[in-house]
Amino acid sequence: MSSNERIAEIVGANDVVLFMKGTPLFPQCGFSSKAIAILEHLGVQYATVDVLQDMEIRQGIKAYSDWPTIPQLYVKGEFVGGSDIMMEMYEAGELQQLVADAEVGPS
Repeated sequence: MSSNERIAEIVGANDVVLFMKGTPLFPQCGFSSKAIAILEHLGVQYATVDVLQDMEIRQGIKAYSDWPTIPQLYVKGEFVGGSDIMMEMYEAGELQQLVADAEVGPS
């Protein structure tokens, strides 16, 4: 299975998924830490993928989304953005609306 197929499977199997560096308990960069904090404030159920554990996924996710940085957030199969976009959307109330419209379950 190609990295693109693996990523598509992960994105399709989870309502909310964050491709990040590290884990929710031990984020390995400030941007991933910020993204986890936002998701925790939203109170939604989410999955994570530690790209540091899989170099194929780490490189593949950048091509999959055509976005050069990690973390990357997907909601209901759609790419949302990285931590800066997440923060802007959260502060504007747009991220809360997005997960509400997507009917994502609480954590």
